[in-house]
Amino acid sequence: MEANRKWLSIPENIRKQLILNVFCSNCLDAVKIKDFVIKPNPAGVVLEGNCAVCGNGVARVVEIEE
Repeated sequence: MEANRKWLSIPENIRKQLILNVFCSNCLDAVKIKDFVIKPNPAGVVLEGNCAVCGNGVARVVEIEE
């Protein structure tokens, strides 16, 4: 729940940009993350899900200052 609260503290337009800009090691490009879960991380939160292009597992750390 804490990770979700931190994620929702980010403005919606920034969250959308983050979702659309996750690196995929299979596509070797920035892609959209789909079917993601939000997990806690010491720096903020981690989005873990799948590449919208190839389905490969991807993750993005989102640093959040409190």
